[in-house]
Amino acid sequence: MKEAFQKDDALLQSIDSARTDKSDTLHTWWLGQSGFLVMSAGKTVLFDPYLSDSLTRKYAETDKPHTRITELVIDPFLLKGIDIITSSHNHTDHLDQETLVALFEANPETQFIIPEANREFVATRMGCDPDWPIGLNDGVSIEVENIAFHGLASAHDELKTNDKGEHHFMGFVIQLGPWTIYHSGDTRMYDGLNDRLNNFQIDLAFLPINGFKAERRVAGNLNSEEAARLAADCKIGTTIPHHYDLFEFNTADPIKFGTECSKHGVAYKILRNGERTTFTKQS
Repeated sequence: MKEAFQKDDALLQSIDSARTDKSDTLHTWWLGQSGFLVMSAGKTVLFDPYLSDSLTRKYAETDKPHTRITELVIDPFLLKGIDIITSSHNHTDHLDQETLVALFEANPETQFIIPEANREFVATRMGCDPDWPIGLNDGVSIEVENIAFHGLASAHDELKTNDKGEHHFMGFVIQLGPWTIYHSGDTRMYDGLNDRLNNFQIDLAFLPINGFKAERRVAGNLNSEEAARLAADCKIGTTIPHHYDLFEFNTADPIKFGTECSKHGVAYKILRNGERTTFTKQS
């Protein structure tokens, strides 16, 4: 099993040290799979955390084992001071009851943002008041804790809506201080995605790179070449890959992503689980 770059107390110390920074610096940690913690001027958003082994246990005796290949970075009960948590869709590595119950207990004042289409499912899985999560839909913008959130549909494998036209798979563009950040959730390319993203001047994007392989029997994502090309077409400041190095059967090589980014002239950063990177605005 791969070791995390930093975990437990070391990870908490890294997060706590950043809280004293009241500038516009952007601090980012990869917590594994599609989970990212971003912080600027003390405000924190936790995108799509999966911090348990619930899927490994669920599929242990099946023909599709979810064998973990990188160690867990933190017990979610220990992760405190989180202002906003997101779930981009209902798959367990993005809506994990075990992870989220612990985080909500540790962060009783946190806000929880979900696709509006998933409200009933989320309430059932989480055992929470259906009115509690904040719902977002494609093309809708809201402000939470002085952070702007813009809903952007994702295709996993395809765009999927309910009878109201609300999207089940979502990405989030947020404006955190001077930073514009895009978390794709899980997505493949679809007509219009480039144009939609080009409406924003995105400083930092988190894009999946595990691609699609029918033999995996799970919904797919962008592959490395597609992610790099999307970042180039949308003039994204820096791109960080995700959705790899968690499960043995559904991963990708981030080095290939780096090669594709270099080919397309895209700035990128490859993080290890638990690793932090920091961005400052150029004057």
